[in-house]
Amino acid sequence: MPLETTQHSMTPNEAWAKLRDGNLRFVNDETQHPNQDSARRQSLVAGQEPFAVIFGCSDSRLAAEIIFDVGLGDMFVVRTAGHVIDLASIGSLEFAVDELNVPLIVILGHNSCGAVTEAINSRNSGVMPKGFVRDLVEHIAPSVQAAERQGVTDVNGTVVEHVKQTTERLVELSTVLSKAITEGRTAVAGVAYHLDDGKAQLVSSLGLDLA
Repeated sequence: MPLETTQHSMTPNEAWAKLRDGNLRFVNDETQHPNQDSARRQSLVAGQEPFAVIFGCSDSRLAAEIIFDVGLGDMFVVRTAGHVIDLASIGSLEFAVDELNVPLIVILGHNSCGAVTEAINSRNSGVMPKGFVRDLVEHIAPSVQAAERQGVTDVNGTVVEHVKQTTERLVELSTVLSKAITEGRTAVAGVAYHLDDGKAQLVSSLGLDLA
């Protein structure tokens, strides 16, 4: 039976609550480091059932399992610089949602993002970077422009807008993800991470019941 016909044991709201609680422990230096022992490792040999997929920036300061205080098999993680969408990342997210039944997608950006900074600098100077860094900048440029239309020109404010734009873009590009959200099988949480205090701030959402 295809996995997509079954429901994950956790709802999107429960998945977000679990991540939120884990991040609170991390912020307060009360981490539990769950699911990181040999027993957990052995239990995952036959398969996996992650409760969240993280699409985040590749920045070394943004280790998802650490900042949300989870362990092996808990999260399916996809990372690109500036959480820039490409075909491979979309396919990875679709696999997580339709094949692994992950009930929550987290778009994870962070303040002082180097890729977003590069995109802002390129727009201001009119000079594009060399190599494939140019591709990153070109993908982030629409978010920079959207932020500017709202009077936002600083890096951290632009990161928040980029998280929101990435959320919307994913749903526009992927009928698989859009369908899963419409059916209530998954939801999207847009999160901005603060490097200084470790807080993961919810800045946008699709399909979450936050009432």
